[in-house]
Amino acid sequence: MNSHILNFYTTPIVDEIGVKERVARLNSRSVKKQSKMAALHLALSMIDLTTLEGMDTPGKVIQLCQKAKYLHAPFSDLPMVAAICVYPTLVKTAKQELEGTAIAVASVATGFPSGQTDLQSRLAEITYAIEEGADEVDMVISRGKFLAGEYESVFEEIARAKEICGKVHLKVILETAELTTLDQVRRASEIAISAGADFIKTSTGKAKTGATQPVTLVMLETIRDHHLKTGEKIGMKPAGGISDSKTAIRYLVMVKETLGVEWLTPKLFRFGASSLANDVLMQIAKQKGGAYQSADYFSKG
Repeated sequence: MNSHILNFYTTPIVDEIGVKERVARLNSRSVKKQSKMAALHLALSMIDLTTLEGMDTPGKVIQLCQKAKYLHAPFSDLPMVAAICVYPTLVKTAKQELEGTAIAVASVATGFPSGQTDLQSRLAEITYAIEEGADEVDMVISRGKFLAGEYESVFEEIARAKEICGKVHLKVILETAELTTLDQVRRASEIAISAGADFIKTSTGKAKTGATQPVTLVMLETIRDHHLKTGEKIGMKPAGGISDSKTAIRYLVMVKETLGVEWLTPKLFRFGASSLANDVLMQIAKQKGGAYQSADYFSKG
């Protein structure tokens, strides 16, 4: 057994109480008005606007892309969102609609959301998504294999996925709600990073819970420790359940305090969300005008 694989069986135990206490301390930080506006703009630039439903159609994806391009006409100084995230069959539609913009097209792959298809089918789906024009791939790991202790298999599937992706960014979804413990989250994060992930991502948005702050902190600390050892910067994407600005800003504080300001960029941090953008826009409107606007003033996407 290779030494790097052996290390996955001896991952340090995570201090769950310590993690929760640190999250509570970080959440107690206050953000002043000027800093809040900057944080809201930053959060908006980090969003992967997402639609991953069985009822998705080309028309729905076109509508989402229009929202991404024209977030709110009265505000001319808004940043663009980072990406649109869709199923592989809708990548081409999104790519055509976003042509000429800096907005990336991300595609889920590898049997999303369960990851319960055979490896060749999973890898073929990545190839298809890239051929359709995907700039980024969000793959799911085989949680069944991981929970069975088949860490070498999980490492191999990620490594092969990255080989196919090449320069296309690979985000590896751990589906942390199914990993049951913070120790398992730490172990899965280390496997994904060691195998070549450009980003590690919490969730598919289809499990019983999405991103949580304790889970995200453990993943950020794994990224930090890897960076201290190697100098390599790995990105982070919490996804699922982050729907309001207050929560998003708390995540940004956590990133800054754990990894530093260098990670406060869409190149290294993303939010996987479908409804967060509108709440951020409402908060920006309040900061500018002193009063909330109705949600009806903002595109549903």
